[in-house]
Amino acid sequence: MLKRQIIFILLISGLFLESHGQSTNKPLHQPNILFLMVDDLRPELGCYDQAHIKSPNIDRLARMGQLFTQAYVNYPVCGPSRAILLSGLYGSPNRFNGWNCSQDQDVPGLVSLPMHFKNNNYTTVSLGKVYNNFEDGKGSWTEVWRPAMTTTAWDYQSEEGISIFKRLNEDRQYNTQARNNQNLPNRGPAFENPEVQDVVYEDGRIASRAMEKLQEFKGSGEAFFMAVGFKKPHLPFNAPKRYWDLYDREEIELPDNFYSPKNAPKESLHSYSELRAYSNIPNEGPFSEELSKALIHGYYASVSYVDSQVGRVLDELENLGLDESTIVVLWGDHGWQLGEHALWCKHANFNTSIRIPLILKIPGKSANIKQEALVETVDLYPTLCDLAGINSPLHVQGKSFVKLLDDPKAEGKNAIYSRSNLGGETVLTKTHAYTEFYDSKGTLKSKMLFDLANDPDENENTVDKPQNKAIVAQMSELLKNHMVNRNSIPLP
Repeated sequence: MLKRQIIFILLISGLFLESHGQSTNKPLHQPNILFLMVDDLRPELGCYDQAHIKSPNIDRLARMGQLFTQAYVNYPVCGPSRAILLSGLYGSPNRFNGWNCSQDQDVPGLVSLPMHFKNNNYTTVSLGKVYNNFEDGKGSWTEVWRPAMTTTAWDYQSEEGISIFKRLNEDRQYNTQARNNQNLPNRGPAFENPEVQDVVYEDGRIASRAMEKLQEFKGSGEAFFMAVGFKKPHLPFNAPKRYWDLYDREEIELPDNFYSPKNAPKESLHSYSELRAYSNIPNEGPFSEELSKALIHGYYASVSYVDSQVGRVLDELENLGLDESTIVVLWGDHGWQLGEHALWCKHANFNTSIRIPLILKIPGKSANIKQEALVETVDLYPTLCDLAGINSPLHVQGKSFVKLLDDPKAEGKNAIYSRSNLGGETVLTKTHAYTEFYDSKGTLKSKMLFDLANDPDENENTVDKPQNKAIVAQMSELLKNHMVNRNSIPLP
């Protein structure tokens, strides 16, 4: 019976695409879409009032567009976050779980965001890391391209990094080209800073390929949807030395909340095993101040490196005269802890994991705007459809925020939702963040409430305070309704 329901939904979606997917009131000039995805990028950028970060190109994009200060992902891990973005569906216990999840397996037959644009006469191109699962999104793209490795040591370029990587993997067989996420090698160092050119690392070559594709589109005149997936500042923090030199390690400060939140349930914390997998990181215990500052330095350098690659692509877009007909989106796939809450990496339900940078530059719409409304990743699918004059498929669960782009004072969402591989289910409003933690059997284990108005850094869990009983009940009800509604479309 369930399979019949699934087939029915997909058939209806297909009919919808044929009869409604191509807008009868298309603009004379279809807007191109340039979607810049940046891996592990938290909103610690100059345009987010973080003057210590050197991000001139992303800052320039923000001045030319609209920056969202309260944008969130629906799952703080690469694979699920990207599957949610490209499917228009919230994650749930039934879909988009685990770093290497597959949209095609979890929701077979789904019309993805790029597929929908392809069905509406766009040329769709995927460059670099777009879907986390390299086998995902079949039929979505006109072209898929990923850079080949320049060494057999993945993306290590220093003599030391290559030597360590090869030594750790000399008796192992592993994918030397990273064509998929299976059979991964042992990790080398967590950072390096060789004196090499930008294009030696993968992101430099991804930017170069994006520039080439823009030149091709200029010549052909095709309407395009091009997703460009940059891999930094994801671990390892490998970037050319010139970007490390932008920062003085002596001036780098550890976060003020270099400790676990007061009353934090154990379910809310993790041991950052992703980072501990690297060869120069301790297997257990806290990090020294020296190592912590080195990691923060590496993250900052990687941000500035990827910012430079973003700038190369934006420059080419402008040089070709395509900027006036192209919507540009810059999106981080989740946040990242740099010692906040005594955590590193992502994976958590704290703001540091789920809040992201989001910038949209739309020709003809107001520029240099800071939007303070709540938006979430799942909303981007319908928003881009609206901007292109295309109706969204029936399955899409996100809500378009085009009205905010026209009027920043328009009313936005009351709440956004996120879930994590820690079992956390979060609902967040302008004033509070509430999380319920469940085990694998669906049993509620603990709760967490932060008063964002008075505790924006989420340093004290106040869920058990008597005066918060009413707000906890309210937030719990919002969360329960969401957990029911997200499953309103039948899935296997």
